[in-house]
Amino acid sequence: MPLPIADRWFDVHRVDDAITCLTEPHVHPFLRCNVWHVRGRDRDLVVDTGMGIASLREAAVTLFGHDVVAIATHVHLDHVGGHHEFAQCWCHRLEADGLEHADGDWTLADATFDPDDLSTLRLGAFALDGAMLTALPHAGWDKSCFRVRPARVTRRLDDGDRVDTGDRVFEVMHLPGHSPGSIGLWEAATGTLFAGDTIYDGPLADNFEKSDPVHYARSLERLDALPVRVVHAGHEPSFGRDRLRTLIDAWLRERGAR
Repeated sequence: MPLPIADRWFDVHRVDDAITCLTEPHVHPFLRCNVWHVRGRDRDLVVDTGMGIASLREAAVTLFGHDVVAIATHVHLDHVGGHHEFAQCWCHRLEADGLEHADGDWTLADATFDPDDLSTLRLGAFALDGAMLTALPHAGWDKSCFRVRPARVTRRLDDGDRVDTGDRVFEVMHLPGHSPGSIGLWEAATGTLFAGDTIYDGPLADNFEKSDPVHYARSLERLDALPVRVVHAGHEPSFGRDRLRTLIDAWLRERGAR
């Protein structure tokens, strides 16, 4: 049976006057990334861009301001599909080649990836079944042609770099473990953390080809020490400091690191 055509591709949830979350409800939950839009005085930030199945820029045209920077917390396929639509793309320097080439070693998808059979996705010990989509973005969209498109990296980020929107300043935190160049964005003034896939309220992915559990433990211990008020993660709903510490403690104990 053919898939239906979606009425809209992105769900939009406004967190506050400056932060909005966009998600793709018709994408398999494992690949359903949170796309975070942060409105700034001088520039807006888009933290991760989803799968790239439908145009993020077109869907969010009324949200985006004058100057938009797309930041990749890491370059797995569910986080960078829309980066090619933005003139300014920033990521950690260890992920830059992956974003510019979008090859299978970084996106976890290769020539054998079949959107109708997620068991073909390269996910280490994770086992998925079923199809990538429950609907199509528009008539005539061909799942077999799905590819993560490369994007030109315009700034390579390092730990401690500042990301300044004009009225907000975020510190880049290099948080290796999930991937070598995973990052978070930390705003000390408000206790706000954009965490990517380093921490979210669900089973953490620490066994991909380029994952490193030792580095992961150090990254989580670093986050545990932050005076966090709210975590906006790469997947699942946002949460506060108590939940952050519970999730970190559970992972460290399970891995024998605490």
